[in-house]
Amino acid sequence: MNETNRVCVYCQRGPDEIPLVSFVFRDTETWICSQHLPILIHQPTRLAGKLPGVENLKGLEGTTLIKKMNTSTRHSQLPIPDHFNPDAVGQVWRVPYEERARQARRWAGLHAIRPAAEDEFKIAFLGVDLQNTFCIPEYELYVGGRSGTGAVDDNRRLVTFLYQNLGQITHIALTLDTHQAIQIFHAIFLIDAQGNHPPANTLVSVEDVVQGRWKFNPAVAPSLGITPEYGQELLESYTRQLKEQGKYDLTIWPYHAMLGSTGHALVSAVEEAVFFHTIARASQPDMIIKGNQPLTESYSVIGPEVQEGPDGRVLGRKSSRIFEKLQQYDALVIAGQAKSHCVAWTVEDLLADVRQQDESLVRKIYLLEDCCSPVVVPGIVDYTDQADAAFEKFRQAGINLVRSDQPLSNWPGIAGHISSA
Repeated sequence: MNETNRVCVYCQRGPDEIPLVSFVFRDTETWICSQHLPILIHQPTRLAGKLPGVENLKGLEGTTLIKKMNTSTRHSQLPIPDHFNPDAVGQVWRVPYEERARQARRWAGLHAIRPAAEDEFKIAFLGVDLQNTFCIPEYELYVGGRSGTGAVDDNRRLVTFLYQNLGQITHIALTLDTHQAIQIFHAIFLIDAQGNHPPANTLVSVEDVVQGRWKFNPAVAPSLGITPEYGQELLESYTRQLKEQGKYDLTIWPYHAMLGSTGHALVSAVEEAVFFHTIARASQPDMIIKGNQPLTESYSVIGPEVQEGPDGRVLGRKSSRIFEKLQQYDALVIAGQAKSHCVAWTVEDLLADVRQQDESLVRKIYLLEDCCSPVVVPGIVDYTDQADAAFEKFRQAGINLVRSDQPLSNWPGIAGHISSA
């Protein structure tokens, strides 16, 4: 076809106005724009009078052609959209929503991406705490792992995975660690005999509380609606329950994931990819708030570390939300931060629910082991070994450990449902 005639066969617009895709029909190269590509795929007879011979593509022959085109596009890995900049994953910036929405609609048309509701094999993705506070180097609780670049590298791989498998991921759920200043794991909650607050990353054991090394700060009692006496009883009961349950000691974390702050927000590159998926697949993400109960920690999105105070008062309750997603979808893919804490405890709680209700569901859980890192504070604490031990335990329990660079068609349990064509 002559360069000057390179226009959409349907609307006659050229490459200066809209992206064009070439195809060959009856040994003739023809062009169609990204907006009208779905017509060629789904309703080719609408091109009658514009594309000679297309009127014969109807009935069984036309249906077969369309199915083959859809299957090939929906089951193969997609290319990465041009707007994604891997070097910007560790930065915070504004997502240009209107521009990305237009691009997502064109992308869906170009690659024949269907609405998520039409998926036969349904895959859900659960992103745990993919927030600036954990994933951006200069923020409060950056999860660098031993490499120092852990969360940034993890998110670079994760965003690539989301784009490449956009046509196969049916649903996205994201947890948001959500805090205010006066919570049991922040420094203001405790004081020593001189009235000093514990430094960040201090571990507080039940022995520390019993011996008076750390005690409840009575100044915050009115703000929490409790008495100073109850606050002290709670602190001792809480740290004792952690020990009895074999969990980590109470950790005094830096102030982080503060509600309304930039640290609380999703990583920009992740937010952009999720928004792109939402528009391209007409699939609303599920944003899940966790960690907003002031008197208990909530590493797991499923339940708090301690559920009851010394008098039986409810501090927080378990949620069935994630287990219900596991029941609803054919596969649940999990990644996020940190591998040693919120990811590990979420999977631990999910595994407990599976064992109680339906052990066959364990095969539907997939952990992206190259998209999460452990908490490492050089010279203070390193949870790498604990995180690795937890993941090995999950593998032995039947959970699938996979990598983001492996095609879904090669994943166990999915190979028979997703084609690599």
